[in-house]
Amino acid sequence: MSVKSNRDNPSAPRGGETGAKGDSNRMWGGRFAGGPAEIMERINASIDFDRRLYAEDIEGSLAHAAMLVRQGIIRQEDGAAIKAGLEQIRGEIEAGTFTFSRALEDIHMNVEARLKEIIGAPAGRLHTARSRNDQVATDFRLWVRRAIDGLEAGLKDLTAALLDLAEPHAGTIMPGYTHLQPAQPVTFGHHLMAYVEMIQRDRGRLADARRRMNENPLGAAALAGTSFPIDRDQTAKALGFDRPMANSLDAVSDRDYALEYLAAGSILAVHLSRLAEEIVLWTSDGFRFVRLSDAFSTGSSIMPQKRNPDAAELVRGKAGRVIGALQSLLIMMKGLPLTYGKDMQEDKEPTFEATDSLALCVAAMAGMVRDMTPDPAAMARATKNGHLTATDLADGLVRVLGLPFREAHEITGRIVRLADEQGKALWDLPLKALQSVEPRITPELQKVLSVENSVASRTSVGGTAPETVRRAIAQARARYL
Repeated sequence: MSVKSNRDNPSAPRGGETGAKGDSNRMWGGRFAGGPAEIMERINASIDFDRRLYAEDIEGSLAHAAMLVRQGIIRQEDGAAIKAGLEQIRGEIEAGTFTFSRALEDIHMNVEARLKEIIGAPAGRLHTARSRNDQVATDFRLWVRRAIDGLEAGLKDLTAALLDLAEPHAGTIMPGYTHLQPAQPVTFGHHLMAYVEMIQRDRGRLADARRRMNENPLGAAALAGTSFPIDRDQTAKALGFDRPMANSLDAVSDRDYALEYLAAGSILAVHLSRLAEEIVLWTSDGFRFVRLSDAFSTGSSIMPQKRNPDAAELVRGKAGRVIGALQSLLIMMKGLPLTYGKDMQEDKEPTFEATDSLALCVAAMAGMVRDMTPDPAAMARATKNGHLTATDLADGLVRVLGLPFREAHEITGRIVRLADEQGKALWDLPLKALQSVEPRITPELQKVLSVENSVASRTSVGGTAPETVRRAIAQARARYL
């Protein structure tokens, strides 16, 4: 959306800019004889960022006006004029011809001032039985609800990308790590499926937040409700809310829906950052497990050989912005008594910025996953290090010889030390070497040291056996897409 300033488009409809300070005072100010100081106007204005609420503001006003007409609170002809004027304003904003005025403080007053220019006196009836307090609470809930819906679409796409990459690599063996040290063999498909599950919990948290926030504040007015015979159920239905909020004080004063959204968004950002970190590692010389094309890599201004995974690094970095937005809103809200305080104007910028960052990171991650070219040979080479099947040998000693696990663990540790002394991998040790530590080891037991056998044996639910992974992918497709 392109929104023009007076400087960009001096011939555009003025939106209340001419005489704006006077218009502002008339809107909230019979009590005030003079205008605000210039610095007060600057710190008080929110239009530079809350103009993003224009669609929600107009949607809420249309629902409110329709309810006022139906309840006989305003005349039908006034309601029709208000509706036509609001539709015109929406068209002007979307066309980029609307002029926003800082002197009119916020999106609500900017829209109302322009509505008065278009339809005259009936515009003053729109605010009947409504306050800016319940108006902004409604607008912001609608905006956050749409932000969640947008993220859900992006996360579903990311899920599909992960599943599409995991499926052909359900049997591609790679090292699994703890402490970033080689631990046990897993498959690349299994590794990717871990992120599929994380993303589904993120989707669930966002859906839970959406469900809890889907109540209508409109009609709470300033803080105590209204004496007009409004129908809050009607406006709730018109705006897609499940019900009106039950307490007018709560309706205008809490922002827990935004906090919960940002908390869920912060966890999502951490998950994206962890996957981004893996991509950074996997594309490095120490791993070379995957390659990103030129579409998701950058070069160096001085080193012509460089291929940098900058998209992944930026996803990793932007997690800090999202987490910071949550902290900002928590700190802002923590000391506020009921009901509304102007501090709460500071809820929108961090929420808007966090939403932009999350949407960009989700899209970038889906793009990188689709762009990645795995290198199974490099992954296979990496399984030669770290004695990845030591646990399989310990388990085999328990299963075949009936040893207590702690004793089997100690025996396996001695065999690992022997392999290190001889400069060999566990599976390269001859049977006689194994039997020098534990004479009861058989040729059949020796086979557990193969990484292929190790992976194939992990058939428990959630395990890394290729067939188990393939089943998990099929189930995920049915459940998550």
